[in-house]
Amino acid sequence: MTTTALAVLAFAAWHLFLTGLIWASRAFLIVTTGKAANSFKPDGTDVSPFSARLCRAHANTYENAPYILGLMLLALVTGHGAITDGLALAVVGARVLQSLIHLASTSVMAVQARFLFFVIQWGIAVYWAWKMFSMSTAA
Repeated sequence: MTTTALAVLAFAAWHLFLTGLIWASRAFLIVTTGKAANSFKPDGTDVSPFSARLCRAHANTYENAPYILGLMLLALVTGHGAITDGLALAVVGARVLQSLIHLASTSVMAVQARFLFFVIQWGIAVYWAWKMFSMSTAA
């Protein structure tokens, strides 16, 4: 498995993990408190501040998936994995760190750190897109 393919798997696994935390916490509340399964707010604000942060961290992950995963998958299917291999795990690491900080706090310092890890992901994606466009126009 290439580094890029491993990063795609890791990104998907991280999203699965966050999704699992949401449904496990909601299932726990359904079983222990009798809360109706159809009564949860999508943003998690009706459960706890942590649940709200978890729902936002989950949403941030899928909101960024199209360009992160899209570029990695494009590199894989076009045989240009060398473009993404070097930074593929870094972009996933930045995604995980952004999510973990989101789960931990909404303090000013935490939000700034979260933004830094978002900018890292965005910057890597811009670099990859530029490299792929450059290769497509060089031929």
